[in-house]
Amino acid sequence: MLINRNAYSWQTPKHLLMLVSIIVPMAFASWQALLNNFVIEKAHFTGAEIGLLQSVREIPGFLAFTAIFVLLFLREQKFMLLSLVMLTLGVAITGFFPSVAGLLCTTLLMSIGFHYFETLKQSLSLQWLTKEEAPEVLGKLISVGALASLITYSGLWVLLEIFQLEFKWVYLIAGSLSLAIVLFIWLAFPNFEAKVPQNKKLVLRKRYWLYYALTFMSGARRQIFVVFAGFLMVEKFGYSASDITLLFLINYAFNWLFAKKIGKLIGHFGERNALIFEYLGLILVFVGYAFVDSAIMAGSLYVVDHLFFALALAIKTYFQKIADPADMASTAGVSFTISHIAAVVIPVTFGLIWLVSPASVFLAGAAMAVASLVLAFNIPAKPDEGNEVRRFKWA
Repeated sequence: MLINRNAYSWQTPKHLLMLVSIIVPMAFASWQALLNNFVIEKAHFTGAEIGLLQSVREIPGFLAFTAIFVLLFLREQKFMLLSLVMLTLGVAITGFFPSVAGLLCTTLLMSIGFHYFETLKQSLSLQWLTKEEAPEVLGKLISVGALASLITYSGLWVLLEIFQLEFKWVYLIAGSLSLAIVLFIWLAFPNFEAKVPQNKKLVLRKRYWLYYALTFMSGARRQIFVVFAGFLMVEKFGYSASDITLLFLINYAFNWLFAKKIGKLIGHFGERNALIFEYLGLILVFVGYAFVDSAIMAGSLYVVDHLFFALALAIKTYFQKIADPADMASTAGVSFTISHIAAVVIPVTFGLIWLVSPASVFLAGAAMAVASLVLAFNIPAKPDEGNEVRRFKWA
């Protein structure tokens, strides 16, 4: 029996975005949390194989711009749900292919779904939400995802410690539950039309240069956090796997509690002030990483660093205000590709720097934050089409 799609007030774009914001934490967090133990214990990976796997995982990030070509044949909402099907299926079958070839294939399937989904979610969010409500709602989506991550990590602990299930069954349960939510969304929600038809070709505009630059710098700084901050906790301060897990739980708890409030503050104070505050804070955090000698202080910096991620949504709302509404889909793919350029360059090059001076890696991160701060000062107090930057305007 088909659902009467006009009968329920909850069938709105906002509620659809909230539901899809649950799926990725359930599926991807499960894949990531179990990966290292699974590949070592079941697939007998060495550092060479895990490095290859992680490189393959990043390839779809570079190809996110190709989403615009698929949109010639599919509506964005349907494409987003198909991406989630790929993501959840990739997770569900991961445990049944404990080999290098098998894991490369399942990881590629999962990653294609993940990166296309993130691209399309950003595009649809900026199309469906008004400029006034976007900061608060985007913050709320981060909060919803953080709560889903907390529940997921707790569920994984129960399945592994209490029921002592094998990895393949845990992966199957996490992927299948996530897939069930995707199928529910597919059946329960109507297709929401975009207010403005989207360009079906790649768009690179000179007047968006500041958005591109902010996106690139954000991706570069994030790589230093993801790759090296956690490594510092283990190598220098001897954090155990449970200690790192606890840090993640604290991070997600803070995002759950404060992400929505951060979104409201961005709406109140504006994107320029929010990003200036973020980058000033990140300069202090990265300098702190370089010279910290206390395990507790290092953990505190890690939590604060992660909390600043929520402020980065100001880059998206800045773009929403300056962009042609028809450019949302194309630019989402382009920006995702831009943010992944650093994903290949930084881990390799900065890994060599780490061998000589770990502090230099984080001081370089501080320098990136300074560059981002300079860029943030170029954001107008009230950005809009035709008022994209304060200085260095390009025709």
